[in-house]
Amino acid sequence: MSLNATLKPSEILAIAVKAEIDAASIYIGLQGRVKNEVLLQKLKFLAHEEERHRAMLERLFADRFPGQELKVPDRPDLPLKSVPIDEKSSVLDLFKLALQKEKQAEDFYKDSRKTMEDEQSRKILDYLGRVERSHYFIIKSEIDLLQKFPDYYNVEDFHVAQDLFHVGP
Repeated sequence: MSLNATLKPSEILAIAVKAEIDAASIYIGLQGRVKNEVLLQKLKFLAHEEERHRAMLERLFADRFPGQELKVPDRPDLPLKSVPIDEKSSVLDLFKLALQKEKQAEDFYKDSRKTMEDEQSRKILDYLGRVERSHYFIIKSEIDLLQKFPDYYNVEDFHVAQDLFHVGP
């Protein structure tokens, strides 16, 4: 992924804030479509993480650009595209969207850290990229479960072995 070379560090941070807002909205939206308690807790965790990232980026912006207003774009500039949640989309499709956005965010942070002039900003963006990578694997694991057990998300307490029984002594 190539980062637009004309973007200023302040614009990169504003785009990152927008990406975190969008990511949190995906996880919050999914919470309304999921009944499985374990999966619901994971979605709440991910939404909370994205909200923490947003706050971290806003603090970084305020520290780096005192007195300057953070202008969060309505739509992030490339490479992070904002994709609206469609009510017709399946839960699996929304998880696939979340997976794609986590990968985009990781790549964005990796590329954008190179444009930052101070070590503090580079460290924060490196940290965020690594956390987004961990989110990627959480989501990937859930996609695997959803593909193997399509109703997994739609029951409060899912038991894989509920139909098995013991035969023998």
